[in-house]
Amino acid sequence: MDNPYEILGIKQGATDAEIKTAYREQVKKYHPDKYQNNPLYDLAEEKLRDVNEAYEQLSKGNGNVGTGGYGTRQGAAGTSSQNSNPSNEFYNIRMTIEQGNLDAATLMLNKLKGRNAEWFYLSGVIAYKKGWFDEALSNIQTAASMDPGNYEYRNTLNQISNNSRGFRSMAGNRGYGSNNDDLCRMMQCFICTDLMCDCI
Repeated sequence: MDNPYEILGIKQGATDAEIKTAYREQVKKYHPDKYQNNPLYDLAEEKLRDVNEAYEQLSKGNGNVGTGGYGTRQGAAGTSSQNSNPSNEFYNIRMTIEQGNLDAATLMLNKLKGRNAEWFYLSGVIAYKKGWFDEALSNIQTAASMDPGNYEYRNTLNQISNNSRGFRSMAGNRGYGSNNDDLCRMMQCFICTDLMCDCI
């Protein structure tokens, strides 16, 4: 990849605090939510991927930071010497999710040994795309608590929380709330009894 310091717009040798501040600013600048229905959406998405990669490289460290060696990205699958770098794996998983291949992305995640914040975040994104809102919320909450300074995690968590409240509110308005639990149980017993004998 290109020089991560240049991508984040900071000088080489920047402190952790400067890196985090620059990362947050870049995420706000390129976040796809700001470019909905905009011809620049794809470009913003690509820039955000570069920003995430740069931040991952600088914050987690790969042995090359500060020495001028930034590795190279050769194709989406990553055929460079950094192939085993977790940030490359996560990048590949993100691409697989974007392509809509959720089962393959899940397999790729499960092959990884460590479960860091990015692992839980991507696991939550997959669950959300499958419609498993409780699991998505739980995993993304875990990611946000493991890396509380990550704007992307917190933003996604807020969106899912808001959507979850909306779904629960709609369900309650349609009679599926906890106020009708006794009625539901009674109806289930009635249906089961009807199926088991002809007495009803």
